[in-house]
Amino acid sequence: MLIMLPLVFSCAALPPEQISVEPEKAPPVKTPVEKPEPSKYIMGNGLVIGDKLSMFLVQNNLQVNPEFVQALALLYIEEAAIEGVNHDIAFAQMCLETGFLGFGGLVHPDWNNFCGLGAIGPEQPGLVFPDPRTGVRAHIQHLKAYASVEPLNMDLVNPRFRFIRRGNSPTIDGLAGTWATDKLYADKISNILYRLYDFSFAGY
Repeated sequence: MLIMLPLVFSCAALPPEQISVEPEKAPPVKTPVEKPEPSKYIMGNGLVIGDKLSMFLVQNNLQVNPEFVQALALLYIEEAAIEGVNHDIAFAQMCLETGFLGFGGLVHPDWNNFCGLGAIGPEQPGLVFPDPRTGVRAHIQHLKAYASVEPLNMDLVNPRFRFIRRGNSPTIDGLAGTWATDKLYADKISNILYRLYDFSFAGY
């Protein structure tokens, strides 16, 4: 009787040069990501997402309505994108002008005036807008007027737009002494911007 034995192959029977050894794979190298620096140019793209904008503001004013702040942050992103304005700068300026929506100055919260438009003194306390979107749009239009000579992409809602010399202040530095008489006005916006980025991009 013919007995069939199973064939057994052993690497030991092969010459060393014919033995294939899978090289050990090195773990993937993570490329370090640097925290972005905030831009001073008013025209451009903002980097902070809506949730981070709203959480940052709420962190600085626990008395505000979080749902309103979240909606307001999205309005700033949307309206700024329409006109090509950096929404990070616009939002930071709003935080400065309103005291993180605490107000307390000439402008009342229900006026939807988020950047002190027309607020000169007791006899001229500021402009009133019918809803938050219109107020945000007026703010964005005012920033664009300072930073650019390009036409608006939406209908004009800012009655003070015509008083601005177009394109005079492409960066926030030019807002000191023009938008506000405070010589440290740009530094204050910049300070809020850096705080916003530290909050939004922690861990980078």
